[in-house]
This record gives sequence, structure tokens and C-alpha cells, in this order.
Amino acid sequence: MADAVPIALSTPQRRRALQCHISWGGRTVTVGGDAPVRVQSMTNTDTVDAIATAIQIKELAAAGSELVRITVNTPEAAQSVPYIREQLDRMGIDTPLIGDFHFNGHRLLTDFPECAQALSKYRINPGNVGKGDKRDRQFGLMIEAAVRWNKAIRIGVNWGSLDPELLAALMDQNSRRAAPWDAKPVMYEALISSAIDSAQRAQEMGLPAHQIILSCKVSGVQDLIAVYRELGRRCDYPLHLGLTEAGMGTKGTVASASALGVLLQEGIGDTIRVSLTPAPGESRAQEVIIASEIIQALGLRTFVPSVTACPGCGRTTSTTFQELTQQIDDFLRAQMPVWRQRYPGVESLKVAVMGCIVNGPGESKHADIGISLPGTGEAPAAPVFIDGEKRMTLRGDAIATEFQAVVEHYIQQRFGQPAAASLS
Repeated sequence: MADAVPIALSTPQRRRALQCHISWGGRTVTVGGDAPVRVQSMTNTDTVDAIATAIQIKELAAAGSELVRITVNTPEAAQSVPYIREQLDRMGIDTPLIGDFHFNGHRLLTDFPECAQALSKYRINPGNVGKGDKRDRQFGLMIEAAVRWNKAIRIGVNWGSLDPELLAALMDQNSRRAAPWDAKPVMYEALISSAIDSAQRAQEMGLPAHQIILSCKVSGVQDLIAVYRELGRRCDYPLHLGLTEAGMGTKGTVASASALGVLLQEGIGDTIRVSLTPAPGESRAQEVIIASEIIQALGLRTFVPSVTACPGCGRTTSTTFQELTQQIDDFLRAQMPVWRQRYPGVESLKVAVMGCIVNGPGESKHADIGISLPGTGEAPAAPVFIDGEKRMTLRGDAIATEFQAVVEHYIQQRFGQPAAASLS
């Protein structure tokens, strides 16, 4: 038998892209180049309601969103933007805001300069910027605002609002080919051409290339992968990834993870958004959590401590491990806004909550701190492993509370300033 060779860890090789700097106050979020993949989200409040919008932005930022997009669709919404920014500044939230413009962005950015200044980036959809001669004039006014106020832009093409004139021209050109393409590749080409051509026009109007981000959003997983592979090959602008209209719940989560996971593994993508339809009463921050989980699962960044948990089987008829896992996961996420500042590096923590003796001790040893709960018929004892060694055994009805206290003490000891070498 031939000698085995070490199996190399599969790590994405990032596509080379320009760096775009998006700033507000003393904070700059860099997108592209060697910067980490950024998490973006969007509010669903009425932008005219400045207080409600600011509160939701605060919630999104606390969940880990590094850029937040807001709808700017009316004069009243444009007038509210400076007040939203003011409220955020008062709360100490320096997350840059992106204005989402369609149809009338040229007027709003021109008529409301305070709005143009309060935003850190403008989203422009080429398919919704006038028709005929108006298109160039209206697009030009938006680029003039970006140049005047030194703002970044995202040229965001969407196949639900693709420029019909461009698509018709490409369809006509395709019909004259000796071997015409199918309709879908022509649509792909229209998306990519619209984005790149618009970016080049923006540069001709004076906007530096490093202030431009592109996106070509579609709602099909394989369509998104195909479009972004080609878009990434044909330009060096930073790319914003997102499966548009991904849907609700598991459908939207799985579809987004499938598409974005493939592209990020191939090194394509500099900022992402998971466009989930929230369930009634569900927090908008859920899309931020899922986007962060996708990036963290690929090993590209760490946002929150990871919790390895037993799925359960016939050996684990008790729901104790499920309840403890949920409690620990909720606890860690709730504390992260404070812990990021107080305990640098805490996001790399690995916690294991296991349900029986089969994999419990082994998984717990692989984690920084883990607990192996008793399965059906096992002794009512839960050994706790810290840094690979068994340190204690918990018993009784207060195991969950006691283990949470052990986790918090471990974090204080390991990540506090000065950090201790280990928990004694």
C-alpha cells in the first residue's frame, strides 16, 4: 500500500479585489482586498419613523451587522435619514448606513444634501434609473452626489428589475448568432454587462474604482453561482453576495447557505446579506445571525463562540441536553456585544454540550469547555472537561445553571485582562 500523504485543509483563496472604504465618524469598514468578508443587513421599518428605524439598526448592529441598508424612497424618508443617523450617534452606534435608491434617487440625493451626507454608501439599481435619455442623466446625478460627498456606491443589478432595453438588445444580438444561446445565459450576460458597464460609466464620471462595489442578485442557487463566477472573472471590483428573495425559514436559510457557501469557498464575495423573509414576530436580526454562521462555518471569520451539540437519539430520551444547549447558545449570543470589548478573542471559544457517553466525553475534550450529560440509563452525573481534561462532575437539578457559571468563569479567566493561562 502506498504511503499516505497528509490531507490538506481546504481553505478558500480569496479573489483579488480592490479595497472599498465605507466610513462614518471614526469607524471605517473596509470591503474587498484582504479585508474579511463583511456582514450586511437591511431594515424593514418605515424609514420615515426615525426612532423605530434607529432601534432596529441598533439591534442589527448588536447581532453583528457591519453595514446596514435602509430604504430611501420618498422625500419624507430622505428627510428622516439625518435624524436616524443622529439617533444612532447618540446611542454610540457607528455602523455605516447605506441608502437604497430606486426610481427617484437622483432627485432625493440632489434635493436633500443632508441625507446624501448622512449616508455612507448609496445603492443604485441600473434597471430602475430612468429610461432612454433620462437614464444617463439620472444615473449621472447620483454619481455626482457620490463624488461630491466622497461616498461609496453599490451598483446592484437584480434580475427582477433588469434593464429591459439592454436585455432586448442582447436577445436581438443572440438571435443573429450562428448557434444562438439559450435564454438563461443571455440573461446572465445582461446582468453582468449591466453591472460592469455601469461601473465603468461611473468611473468616467469621476468616481474612483475603489469606491465601487458590484452585485448581480438572482433568486436561484445555481443561477447565482454561475453569474458570480463569471462576474468575478471579468472584474476586480469588490462583490456583494446575496440570494435575492431567498424566502422564509429553512428554505431561505438552506438556499442562501448553499449558494453563498459555494461562492465563498471559491474565494468569491467580499460582503454578504441573507435576504430572509421573517416569520411573524421574528427578529430581523435572524438574517445577520445566519450570514455570520455561514462565514464562520467556512472558517473565514469567527463572530460568536461555537456550540457543538448532540442531535439526540434513542440513548437521550431526556430533553436536558437540548434545553442546556439552547440556554448556553442564547447566553453566549446575548453577552457578545459586551464581551467583544471586555474579552478580546472570546469569539473563538468552543463549547460542547453532549447527550450521552458515546461521543460526549470525546467531543467535550475537543472543545475548550464541554459537558457530557447522562443518557438513558446512565449514572446521573455530568463530567465537565476544560482544555481537554476532566475537571469536575456536576449532579442534581441545577446542572444547567452551574455549567453556565463554569463557562462564564472560564471566559473571565482565559480572555480577561490579564488573561490567566487556564482555569484552576
